[in-house]
Amino acid sequence: MRIIADMHTHTVASGHAYSTVNELAQAAARKGLKALALTDHGPALPGGPHPYHFGAMRFIPATIDGVRILTGVEANILDETGRLDLDDACLQKLDFVMAGLHEGCGMDGRGIDANTAALVRVMEHPLVRAVSHPGNPAFPLRYDTVVQAARATGTALEINNSSFSMSREGSAPVCRNLARLIAEQGAPVVVGSDAHIAQGVGEFDDAIAALLAAGVREEQVMNSSLERLTAFLNLQPPPD
Repeated sequence: MRIIADMHTHTVASGHAYSTVNELAQAAARKGLKALALTDHGPALPGGPHPYHFGAMRFIPATIDGVRILTGVEANILDETGRLDLDDACLQKLDFVMAGLHEGCGMDGRGIDANTAALVRVMEHPLVRAVSHPGNPAFPLRYDTVVQAARATGTALEINNSSFSMSREGSAPVCRNLARLIAEQGAPVVVGSDAHIAQGVGEFDDAIAALLAAGVREEQVMNSSLERLTAFLNLQPPPD
């Protein structure tokens, strides 16, 4: 299974990441990727950028070093209604909106039913195309319900490569189980490195291994071809 786009990366704007847009793009080009999503955290996460950051992403070139650049965000889910920390006027200007549960953003300790309700509601949001690292055990979920909602809404669930090694301790077995349910129910997936430094861009080995072991089909993985990805995000070709 080939992944042609890294759908989860962070620049220095996230406040706890260490590379610039150009450094991430150059790393993506070296890895042979065709596209790169810039998904800095939404403003509710401590240290996150101001909302103006996301409006100003219009200044970023559509391609850098031959890599298609997708402007995006990893928005924070603030409560079980699925409310996000950026308004729709901002979100609709971006190529890719991913949303997830993060510590310190309002959902800590709310419990499995509230967490599940929040994700189901956010997947019903027409601008949200993916859920970031749903395998995080800090926010337990009713995974059958989440995967069914992903399939029903066409929202991709992320298999996050960093969850198998350096982030969110205890995620790996949850992610493998999630991959199994995704395979069984035919829900859409995106793969992301969750790179917080350029050297992490395009690192997908653990995520791919989990998808293959679970029997997830390549056509379920939205970033396994550029044609599939652009159709999924309803994007136009970049200008010449």
